[in-house]
Amino acid sequence: MLAHLSINNIVLIEKLELACAPGLTALTGETGAGKSILLESLNLVLGGRADTGLIRSGADKAKITAQFDLGAKHPVATLLEEQDIEFEGTLILRRSLGSDGRSKAFINDAPVSVGLLRQIGGLLVEIHGQFQTYGLLDPKTHIDLLDDYAGLRRDLDVLRSAYEAWQSAQARLAQLEADYAQALREEEYFKDCVDELEKLAPQEEEEARLSEQRKTLMNAEKITSIYAEVLTHISGGYGKGQEGAETPINHACRLLERNGDILGEGVDPMIASMDQALTLLSEVSREIEGKLSDMDRGEYNLEQVDDRLHELRGIARKHNVFPDDLPRLLDDLKEKLRLIDNQGFEKDALEKEVGQTHKAYLEKAKDISVRRQKAAAELDNAVNAELAPLKLERARFFTKIEQRSEDQGGPRGLDQVYFEVATNPGQAPGPLNKIASGGELSRFTLALKVVLAGSGAATTMIFDEIDSGVGGATATAIGTRLALLGESKQVFVVTHSPQVAARAGNHWIVAKTSDKASGQTVTDVTPLKVQADKTEEIARMLSGAEVTGEARAAAEKLIAAPQDENRKTGT
Repeated sequence: MLAHLSINNIVLIEKLELACAPGLTALTGETGAGKSILLESLNLVLGGRADTGLIRSGADKAKITAQFDLGAKHPVATLLEEQDIEFEGTLILRRSLGSDGRSKAFINDAPVSVGLLRQIGGLLVEIHGQFQTYGLLDPKTHIDLLDDYAGLRRDLDVLRSAYEAWQSAQARLAQLEADYAQALREEEYFKDCVDELEKLAPQEEEEARLSEQRKTLMNAEKITSIYAEVLTHISGGYGKGQEGAETPINHACRLLERNGDILGEGVDPMIASMDQALTLLSEVSREIEGKLSDMDRGEYNLEQVDDRLHELRGIARKHNVFPDDLPRLLDDLKEKLRLIDNQGFEKDALEKEVGQTHKAYLEKAKDISVRRQKAAAELDNAVNAELAPLKLERARFFTKIEQRSEDQGGPRGLDQVYFEVATNPGQAPGPLNKIASGGELSRFTLALKVVLAGSGAATTMIFDEIDSGVGGATATAIGTRLALLGESKQVFVVTHSPQVAARAGNHWIVAKTSDKASGQTVTDVTPLKVQADKTEEIARMLSGAEVTGEARAAAEKLIAAPQDENRKTGT
């Protein structure tokens, strides 16, 4: 509920601090005293349109702060968590408005957008007046009100999951069909590319090997000369029979062996090292001879290597890849052709999944439709029972439910819900905002809200002159129903009706006063804490400026009237 409201520099309000209580609170006072200023202030802190005309004359900035005490599980908690705003049951909304037109919004001291403030505010407070019945005039909200009344929230979560599963399967099927159609258009091209690449038969890292081979072929003569000279130094030459390094090392090794008994034990490591050197030299010789032999055989000549490189690089450019990526490209194209062949099987499986998920969705949606129809009939009966005491005995309230086709369902099901009214017998029902007048609309709202008292996220409701144009028993019935609504919600009512004010557990007087020193007029709000003060104010409302003894007696009688008696003509 709204626990505290602080208003600074709004129109005629300089500074106002209001502690708010649960139940029904009546706001009374002379016309023009400034009751509407309180509503405009609250509307501003709930995310309403900022107008610099609201700033008090002579002030640079206006500021409104509203503190709400809510349960930790209030629906607002989820939204705050998504925005990473701390919330432990207490919520403080703050809005400031500068004379330059700039507006700032805060929730629990975290700066937020006005859009988020408005979204949060809509979950906290409902404002209903002769010309502003938020929610009720918007047909989009009617299904929410009916579902709350029917207690369908958990079922709607299941329905939403079923809908998402159906939509997901449909989306995947549509994507598969689009991919398949595109693949069919490209199938011949893929086949040509595969044929071309299979004939080319590219190998991993082939370009690097060919580049190295090309470099070798271009320097073949010089390489042969170098290797031949190296062999000459190692083993005596490449086909020349000259003495190389191996012969003297071999002679030295044998000399050490023949004289080992003279040289002693230290000669063995020397002999082993020279044997190892001879072995290594022999391996190098064989490797060089192998390379020279390969060059002599000439498996590829320079022209063939150049042609192969040119072909690899040309096809790589055609496909906008590197030559080393060609083997992987061939595999990818083969996989695409395989998928084209297999998509028929995948499509069958997905079509089956679409059918199954749609069936599950429809079963839940139809079950919810049946329960909505039943709840709609109960809601209509309950609301219509409330109309007669509110001087709407000739009017009727209808909940209209239209069903979409089975393939046009949404996350809320197949139903579209509209609240309609007929204000006279024989009149065709129509939308609330087109059929009902301002005063009638307020009373329809009150009847509906009394019936829906336990549902909805908003914990605070405000009715602005809902009793306009009525009096007597009708005003008493309105007051009784507002008090009844106050048993489950926090309710504020701006009223000129003593019958309505008498039913309020809390009473504020809104009045204008003039400061003789400054000459300024200010609006102030005085909570009536003593029963005698409340009786005096209701007596004033009954008799006017001069309060008589008869008016005080009538006021006491109104306040003492039992709730049950006042409601006996209702439900």
